Amino acid sequence: MPPYDTRLNLTDLQLSTLKRMVDTQISLSGSNLEIIEWASPIPYFGDPSKAEIATVGLNPSNREFVSSEGFELTGSERRFQTLDSLEISSWESAKKDHLYKIYTSCTEYFFNNPYDGWFKALDKILGSTGFSFYSSLFHACHLDLIPYATEKKWAYLSTSQKTELLKVSKSFLGETVKNSPIEILILNGKTVVDTFSKMTDISLRAYRKEEWTLPRNSGSGVSGIAYEGDLSTISGISMGRRIQVLGYNHNIQSSFGVTTKVRSHIQAWINKNAESIS
Repeated sequence: MPPYDTRLNLTDLQLSTLKRMVDTQISLSGSNLEIIEWASPIPYFGDPSKAEIATVGLNPSNREFVSSEGFELTGSERRFQTLDSLEISSWESAKKDHLYKIYTSCTEYFFNNPYDGWFKALDKILGSTGFSFYSSLFHACHLDLIPYATEKKWAYLSTSQKTELLKVSKSFLGETVKNSPIEILILNGKTVVDTFSKMTDISLRAYRKEEWTLPRNSGSGVSGIAYEGDLSTISGISMGRRIQVLGYNHNIQSSFGVTTKVRSHIQAWINKNAESIS
């Protein structure tokens, strides 16, 4: 039996969560959290209502909204909605049709102008499962712990900024996963693993994977660590089912020296653990 109320439309449920994200963004206006205030929240990349597997990251890159020169993406280069694209002066003016446009730009993200420089590498990790961000039939989606893009990268935000962003975003992931058929969450990198654990109060089992060790010119290399667990609540929100959680310490896109061989080992491990839904 589905974990969500089938009497309610999944789109309406996700729009309700999106409205709370926008309201939270309004309340944070003028704060020192480095949020790109003219950019819409991004609750998901791809459609969670059609996904059984989802990767998890920290927060959206500013490159989802701006070019490498820092200018807002426009026209065919645009990925997500902004105050300018919605033709409103502030988020207080956002109505249901504006929310629906934000929702659509998120659910159809991978079929328009996705940031392939980041997502293609992550999609390869899912390859053996049969699921893909770019597939409409066997669809996977990506979720971020915080739905707000920031001017600075997460690593350069202060501890107090990170703490506040996590606090205001705490329930959003739980609501999104609850109102979806997602069965497996894949945490991309140790920072995501640590932040997810802190945010959800889940303790994941960690163990070394020798075949994931990243080689170095000197020394024994950087050890590979796998994380496993399951949960039935996220930030106090009941999922109505068990969600399997998998993670790895190497950030696929940015860890120095992540080899093709290590990526293939991580891919095989994920595939083995995802066989129940493949």
